[in-house]
Amino acid sequence: MPSALRDLQAAFAAHVVGPDQDTLVDQIAGDTIPAAARLRVYRHHVFESLATALAATFPTVQAVVGADFFRSLACAYVGQSLPEQPVLSEYGSGFAAFIADHAPARDLPYLADTARLDWALTVAFHAPADARLRAADLAVLGAEALPLLHLDLAPGASLVSSRYPLDHIWLASQPGAATGAVDLDAGGADLLVLRRTDDSAFVSLSAGEAAFMTCLGGGSSLEAASAVALKGNPGFDLSQSFARMLGLGAFAALQ
Repeated sequence: MPSALRDLQAAFAAHVVGPDQDTLVDQIAGDTIPAAARLRVYRHHVFESLATALAATFPTVQAVVGADFFRSLACAYVGQSLPEQPVLSEYGSGFAAFIADHAPARDLPYLADTARLDWALTVAFHAPADARLRAADLAVLGAEALPLLHLDLAPGASLVSSRYPLDHIWLASQPGAATGAVDLDAGGADLLVLRRTDDSAFVSLSAGEAAFMTCLGGGSSLEAASAVALKGNPGFDLSQSFARMLGLGAFAALQ
């Protein structure tokens, strides 16, 4: 008796990422290619296509580990996490967390953070090009209103922090970069990822700037975020840092 459509779809998905489903094979028509072979071809195509999509989204990770190791990572991820949406550029949100828990990657403790940076750059690239906050927009508010102002980060903007030098790892992984090992003990990195006109990019932040932007992104006022940044970093300069963030287009326009 034929299965209901929902049951057939569930069996097909299970067959693609797991062992053969004999009940499914029995319901697939075969001709010159047997049903089981048809399903194996489809399974291979799914894994190859999704692994290729992940390589496009996580180019730095692939550059760090090489194509073969990356493919094994990608296929393992595909096997436990199929796309839930039709846009492949949105596939891979859990890849960094997967790498962090994946036994073959445990000797590369910086790799999960590298994947987080790649993902943040992808998200920023596909974010809408909405208006950004400008210094002139603040002039009309009055000085007394600024301390209590709450700002939203620009669409796609995010902070990526690591105890490893992610900026150096990313630069060393670019095509044409000078060969040479990255000193993983060179210190951590606090990076602000932003959408640009035609691409996405990141800038390095000081510890004070990172604390300031993290607080603002979490909903704190300018005054509260500045206090947190100053508490941990006495050299933090609010005027200079805020002007730099405005110049980078780090904030969404006021609503």
